[in-house]
Amino acid sequence: MPKNFKNPILPGFYPDPSICRVGDTYYMVNSSFEWYPGLPIHKSKDLVNWKKIGHGLHRIDQIVYKDGLKNSNGIFAPTIRYHKGTFYVITTMVGQKGNFILTAKNPAGPWSDPIWIKDAPGIDPSLFWDDDGRCYYTGAGIIDNSGNEWPGKNGIWMQEINPDTGVLLGEKKQLTYGHASNARWAEGPHLYKINGEYLLLIGEGGTGEYHAVTVFNSTALWGPYIPNHANPIMTHRHLGKTHLIGQTGHADLVETQTGDWWSVLLAKRQIKGFVTLARETFLAKVEMTKQESGVTPIFNPGIGLLQKQQERPNLPWTPVPKLKERDDFDGENLNLEWNFLRTPRFNWYSQNDGQMVIQLRPEKITELVNPSFIAKRTHNFNYLATTKLIFNAKNENEKSGLVIYRRHGNNYQLLKSKKEIVLIKAFQKDNKGEFLPEIVAKIPFKKEKVILGVKVEGLKAQFMYGENEEDLKTLGEVQDYTIVSDNIAEKFNGVYIGMYATSSGSKSKNEAKFDWFSMIGND
Repeated sequence: MPKNFKNPILPGFYPDPSICRVGDTYYMVNSSFEWYPGLPIHKSKDLVNWKKIGHGLHRIDQIVYKDGLKNSNGIFAPTIRYHKGTFYVITTMVGQKGNFILTAKNPAGPWSDPIWIKDAPGIDPSLFWDDDGRCYYTGAGIIDNSGNEWPGKNGIWMQEINPDTGVLLGEKKQLTYGHASNARWAEGPHLYKINGEYLLLIGEGGTGEYHAVTVFNSTALWGPYIPNHANPIMTHRHLGKTHLIGQTGHADLVETQTGDWWSVLLAKRQIKGFVTLARETFLAKVEMTKQESGVTPIFNPGIGLLQKQQERPNLPWTPVPKLKERDDFDGENLNLEWNFLRTPRFNWYSQNDGQMVIQLRPEKITELVNPSFIAKRTHNFNYLATTKLIFNAKNENEKSGLVIYRRHGNNYQLLKSKKEIVLIKAFQKDNKGEFLPEIVAKIPFKKEKVILGVKVEGLKAQFMYGENEEDLKTLGEVQDYTIVSDNIAEKFNGVYIGMYATSSGSKSKNEAKFDWFSMIGND
């Protein structure tokens, strides 16, 4: 039984964590943006070992992520809470319909259809039940038309809500614009009642270098909420861009069954100045102190910073199975690690007889659509990913293979076509610029079966192919992996890798078969 735990507790693309406890079990949800199923949900007994148990958005009839949904739009900043036998997840669908609530008796699902909330401007909604059982909505936005006195001005507002109908009750009230006169991007609110006081915890500074966690105190539900003199209570903004863990923020608090407090929050790890694993979920010890400002959470007392390793929570150590390195597609259901870009409108894939069968469709990975692409998050700075493809292209437009994807304009495609294997690089310098996918390497290849792979070491990626796993040949030069980093691709989503098939704009009845898929981390 280890004395310490390692951060992050959820490595890879797991931003905006929210947590709740029911008895001795903890549940956590994260943002998922344009990826479906949405709202990944994990559970844990010890706050360190987490098992994915389902998704809040797991049926195509709950919400359709429409074609054209932009990169890093979709599902933003959820909050998970439990009240009188029911789990609630409240979140925002950016780029479509706004804020909504999902409910479930079992957090593994099934979850309800969305309960849409009318007249709820802004993002990052949260729910809070007071002692009298009444529920309150807090969200990020400005509802008092106070204007833009400084760049990035935003605020937190509150209103009573019926969480089972989504109906807002009474009047809205602006609670704060941030902890300082020029605070930027107040967002991600969570409201708590601790030791008889109300504590409002928010994120500030944007989700980049100046991200931070701040708190506000009030003796009354409706305020006033006074900025705590300890603010910001957690940030790495003063450490500069070279610190290996940075951009800390968007936190949530949980009290254990033993009376201790902990926080989950997001942060980014860098390698040689680049962030290739996006925003990850970290864990920090919190001491709930009483100070001049009132109840004051102290993050990692005596240290004040996120740690790569520290003493674990005083909870029964409860390991969970490690993520499968190799998927042989021999189960009845798709493993929970696999995701899609936007919503598949029908099952253009099937898991049959130990193979993943994917239909070729006109949609392309370089478009804002739902292509025939099944992918999983990367979790390591260094990893080896390989897959066995069985595919006969009947026309030149038909291609299938392995894709590393950050967004439609930033990806690598290692594809088998009718007569060759090609490596394609899509590189978009910014979210608005044009890009033209470029063939960076190719080799003649006509056999039906091939192993495709990539070895990522830090900021470099070497693509490979071969007829067996033990004898893979390199294809092309070592490629620049930074094109899928936060630094280049920007915005909020993360890096995925997976299986892809396309008929490049034309209809096709062909299909590609993948015998297995393996991803092995080595850092």
